[in-house]
Amino acid sequence: MQSLTGIPLLGFGTFPLQGEEVYRAVTSALDIGFRHVDTAQMYGNERQVGEALKRSGVPRGELYVVTKVDPGNAGAARFRASVEASLAALNGPVDLLLIHWPPADAELDAVIDRLVAAHAEGFAKAIGVSNFPVRLMRRAARRSSIPLINNQVEFHPLIDQHAVLREAQALGMTLSAYCPLGRGIVLKEPVLQEIARRHGRPASEIALRWIIQQGVAAIPMTTKPENAASNFKALSFSLAPDDMAAIGALHARHRRLISPSWMQGRWDN
Repeated sequence: MQSLTGIPLLGFGTFPLQGEEVYRAVTSALDIGFRHVDTAQMYGNERQVGEALKRSGVPRGELYVVTKVDPGNAGAARFRASVEASLAALNGPVDLLLIHWPPADAELDAVIDRLVAAHAEGFAKAIGVSNFPVRLMRRAARRSSIPLINNQVEFHPLIDQHAVLREAQALGMTLSAYCPLGRGIVLKEPVLQEIARRHGRPASEIALRWIIQQGVAAIPMTTKPENAASNFKALSFSLAPDDMAAIGALHARHRRLISPSWMQGRWDN
């Protein structure tokens, strides 16, 4: 199941896994059927992810591999070399290369230009951004000479991302949802639990289905094969409009869980 931009709507996230743990988790996810795998320079696990992908036996053409440029590597002196290192760790060009966090406003145009240049050199099949609020997403799309196809953001029922989703759709971009289960907080919501009871499914599957049914790509992480197998089942059913609306109403809580100091004052209201 893919978005309009070709991004598979269910992926496997790898933060904050390290070493043998991330290798085992990715290997298990691929065995289950996941083909979209998300990593980043900032995670420090690209080499182990690349090794799991290489040893899996899954043809590279069936995989969708995403990585992101660390903010510390976004400047002219380090950008290209950092991307080359990522590609070496991941055994070749990636399907999607993202800017992990918005740079300072004065540097944004230059960073987008470097991203476009990386695409032109064949380092990535497609490019995009991550954690960009509406204003910066719009500006980045204007600056880029080729389409930006993705903005990866915190997205779950307890945060209001309607404005970001609307802008992404207007720009022809797909949103990807990190932290899609709200670090487990979402699963405690009575609304989710009641819908899960009626469907005979765990609340995690309901939350993930709510995301992907909006055309947003969900990238949950788990180290437990049984949980990964359950997450994969979010592709196998649908939610009724009333259920979608009931879950969506939880966004009024607007609980942002990921907000580093350098993003203060830059998020959408």
